[in-house]
Amino acid sequence: MAPRLCLLLGALLAGALDAQQQQFMEYMERRLAVLEERIAQWHDQSSRYSTELRDFKNQVITMMENMEKERERLHTEVETTAVRVERLEREVDYLETQNPAPPCVEVDEKLVENQVATAKQRKNEKYDKLTDCSDTISQVKAMKILKRFGSTAGLWTKDPVGTSEKIYVFDGTANDTVYVFPRMREFTLFSATRKAARIKLPHPWVGTGHLVYGGHLYYIRQHGTFQVIKFNLANKTIVDSSVFPAEEQIPVFGLSAFNYIDVVADEEGLWAIYATKENEKNICLAKLDPRSLDIEQMWDTPCPRENAESAFVVCGTLYVVYNTRLPSRSRVQCVFDVSGTLSSEDASLVYFPKRYGSHSSMKYNPKERHIYAWDDGYQIIYRMEMKKKTEV
Repeated sequence: MAPRLCLLLGALLAGALDAQQQQFMEYMERRLAVLEERIAQWHDQSSRYSTELRDFKNQVITMMENMEKERERLHTEVETTAVRVERLEREVDYLETQNPAPPCVEVDEKLVENQVATAKQRKNEKYDKLTDCSDTISQVKAMKILKRFGSTAGLWTKDPVGTSEKIYVFDGTANDTVYVFPRMREFTLFSATRKAARIKLPHPWVGTGHLVYGGHLYYIRQHGTFQVIKFNLANKTIVDSSVFPAEEQIPVFGLSAFNYIDVVADEEGLWAIYATKENEKNICLAKLDPRSLDIEQMWDTPCPRENAESAFVVCGTLYVVYNTRLPSRSRVQCVFDVSGTLSSEDASLVYFPKRYGSHSSMKYNPKERHIYAWDDGYQIIYRMEMKKKTEV
């Protein structure tokens, strides 16, 4: 009886254990099913988020590409508009210089007539100096040959007013383009790989009598008569122009037939050196107002045109440089002081070292007391030694 009872109890106990194990397994299966469902949901959501993020990234890339294309299109339109505006400004400036309003022309003609009359009234009068400059040239202290550039005749110069170190070069005796170098070093090192900036003028220039002064270029134009053009170097526009009031002009220097007007500067301001058939043997001198280009006073000098190659003014005194048809040593042979302080006989006889041919231009820089000369294509600097006129 006892063994049967034991077997029965064992069977009951085993059945209870099997039932509990079965319930535990069912519980675990349910939990795993819930976890698998949640993992599947997370996976679906992650895939959906990845797809949406990829679509958003593609949209952003497309939008950025479109924006870049639009920016390039706008930039091109702005550049095109700027070019058109610049061209329109040049055309307007050209039309203004070519076709001024008729009333203004009449007024300008009357002003020129009054200007000539006033200048002739003061012709050959003693000059009232604006400064206390009383220096005269004693001798050429030193000479430096920079290089050889361009044609046999030309002009190179600096602005004596202000602090600019730019070098302006006019190659030849007729052109419309000016070379501009930022400093002397760039000019001396000029080569095919170091190109200069260029300024294209609205009208071609003639001769080598041009001048850079106070941020403006004063250059000579021949349009029937000879004109002095005042050109603003900053905004590249014509500020003013003046018909030079001298009838039947002739070349001012016998050895430089291309020069009819030579605009120069000194401590007193601007001057114009010229010649007319009225007094064809000698050189004439005029004082200019740099703001209005009016002629303030005129003089007939005793300096002959024959064998003259160039001239410059220092402290209100005209120095004329002479040579010969067969090039020799250039020398200052005639001096004319507008204030009457210094006579030609009392002035020092100044010689320039013989190098090549003859000077096609000699520009005195009152700030540096140097002369920028162009001799047969060579660019030369003459350093001048000064002394007081009272010491002569």
